[in-house]
Amino acid sequence: MNNVKTVGLLALMGALFVVVGQMLGGTNGAVIALVFAGLMNFAMYFFSDKMALAASRARPIEEHELPQVASIVRRLAMSEQIPMPKLYVIDSPQPNAFATGRNPEHAAVAVTTGILQLMSEEELEGVLAHELAHVKNRDILISSIAATVATALVFLTRIAFFTGGSRDRNNPLAGIVGLLSIILAPLGAMLIRMAISRAREYQADASGAEITGRPLALASALQKLEAGTSRIPMDVNPAVSQLFIADPLKAFGGRRGGGLMSMFQTHPPIPERVDRLREMAGYPPSNTG
Repeated sequence: MNNVKTVGLLALMGALFVVVGQMLGGTNGAVIALVFAGLMNFAMYFFSDKMALAASRARPIEEHELPQVASIVRRLAMSEQIPMPKLYVIDSPQPNAFATGRNPEHAAVAVTTGILQLMSEEELEGVLAHELAHVKNRDILISSIAATVATALVFLTRIAFFTGGSRDRNNPLAGIVGLLSIILAPLGAMLIRMAISRAREYQADASGAEITGRPLALASALQKLEAGTSRIPMDVNPAVSQLFIADPLKAFGGRRGGGLMSMFQTHPPIPERVDRLREMAGYPPSNTG
């Protein structure tokens, strides 16, 4: 269902771009905006691993430096028939981890020093399986597609704002509709991108739990991550925060809140993720949310 939701959200974003593009820039304007955004995001996609690792201050390590992590990742990679990712460590007391790379052949997994001190071996395995699921599911590609359409939409609305777009200047109603599109279309695109990010986290949880066969271990790890990221701040570029298994900026208080505020979050609420994993294991909700 998470994959179906992702496809539906991407289709919705594409439809939004087509409608607004025709309204503001016509066919030619929409194509130009899409090509421009595609070229820009292709470069970001191609170098996504290097950019994310640099932005998070991750440093490469040899397998003998973190033998426990290396052993788990190698075992999981072999079971999923993907190449062994490169390993990185982030010197931060906050427990967290992320994976990046445009495909399984160019993947990297990074863990913080904090997560190594907090997790049991089964919990760490659950976290690393979650990250390898992102690699296998090609979530960097999915997020890049979403970013391309969203960027094209923003680019198009900015052009329309300064040029007046292709709307009928003699029709006041068309002008009002065009102005609302300039304001609301980028917001709608951002909300769809956030929803796609949350759907991919749910899917990585499910895939990771299937890989290890221990959904409760990942649920336990997520609960520890919830406590750790809430208390311990992490110095990380917000641009890459959505890659982490748990929101690394949560300790700053900038992404809290439920209801409508949850629509602007890149990560689903951890209690909901825990409940889904408990359901996979045949247990009732934890009643921690």
